Amino acid sequence: MASHQLQCFNTVPDTETSQRIDEISEALSRDERKEALYLCESSHEDNTVASVKETLRSKAMSHGTAGNMFLLELLVHLGRYDIVRKVFGFSRDAVERNLGSWQVLPKFRVLMTQLSEDMTSGDVSMLKFLLSNILGRKKREQAKNFLDLVIELEHLGKVSSQRVDILEEYLVHIRRVDLANKLKVYKKSGNTNMLETKVQQTCQSHVNKYKFSSKPRGLCVIIDCVGNDGEMLEHTFRSLHFNVTLHKCLSVAQTVSVLRGLAQGSKELKGDGFVCCVISRTTATHLLATDPSDESLLLDDLSRQFAGDVCSALVDKPKLFFIQGYRVPEFQPLAGSNPQDEDLDTDAGVCPAGPSSIPSRADVFWSHCWTGEDQLQQEPHRSVYLQALTDAVLRGQRGSRHLVDLHLEVNGAVFTHNSRYPGQEYHIDLKHTLRKELYF
Repeated sequence: MASHQLQCFNTVPDTETSQRIDEISEALSRDERKEALYLCESSHEDNTVASVKETLRSKAMSHGTAGNMFLLELLVHLGRYDIVRKVFGFSRDAVERNLGSWQVLPKFRVLMTQLSEDMTSGDVSMLKFLLSNILGRKKREQAKNFLDLVIELEHLGKVSSQRVDILEEYLVHIRRVDLANKLKVYKKSGNTNMLETKVQQTCQSHVNKYKFSSKPRGLCVIIDCVGNDGEMLEHTFRSLHFNVTLHKCLSVAQTVSVLRGLAQGSKELKGDGFVCCVISRTTATHLLATDPSDESLLLDDLSRQFAGDVCSALVDKPKLFFIQGYRVPEFQPLAGSNPQDEDLDTDAGVCPAGPSSIPSRADVFWSHCWTGEDQLQQEPHRSVYLQALTDAVLRGQRGSRHLVDLHLEVNGAVFTHNSRYPGQEYHIDLKHTLRKELYF
């Protein structure tokens, strides 16, 4: 097989990539799924087939034209050449000849999985003893291997791609100097991932990014109709260099008035992007704000207010919507309401350059989370979703990670909460028509 074919095969249609992800996820063992999630930098604590499928789809999408190459490297690292042959049709020799000069998987996490493979059960037992003052007894007992210990240390902020000294020290203590030396080499290397340079050079691909560096970045409007978490979001987006306006306890009519006023005001929308956060009681399709259930606003109308054919000031700029809904029982919309069928597209194609050729619904990121209205009765209440979102975007700013990848962390935090508190589930619907990568 020619090397050019292997390097550029990743231009296949998204439907074929999705089918490959399904086959891969279903073929992996439970332990392999856990390792795959770790290598994908996912915060999922559950390693079901469904979780792996969701994560792999997001990661493949975030890598753009290198999405299939990412999947291929992941399988090679897991040693599953049988899946490589079955799913991609490549022999082991062909893959090894062509994958040696580039790396998409995060260098730090690859190293952690390699160290885990080199550890004996006796090594792990000694490490558990040394970590008794950091990890609780239950966490130590649940850890089956070195990687499990590393994951817990990462959760505590003791270990990261930039913080490996504690691991190096403990490896020396248990007389695994050979593994400690690998950490020394890693630190000297600069702790950075090798980009898929060979793929980029051969396929002449590059990552398109939204311009997102103006100060202020743009406007962030927050509409808090329940009185919770608005201030937290205000602080977060001010830290991200946005001009922020916070509105509390608005009615539906007031919400519409605020949004229409912003969409028509070019002065307020200066900057590189726009963010809209809404916290409200909702139904499956409608925003209720502070009104009774016979007054409502179609949720999709939130984004329509800022579509390119309505709001020219935001054409070719990212428009981000974060919605925390508290579901109430369904109702029949008023006869006078006119919900439209058009919805956000989940797949964004690359559009020709030039504002006039950009679809009106392009450049939208829509993250909608909902949970039961009864959650508001708990005091004090804080949205798990909005807390996770705040944590993720602030970490993303420091680590220069793009928005779609950051949302994996939000998904992971919500999934973890749901598994711990099955009666208080949160649900997330993520859709976007972003045409480029977005970094805070």
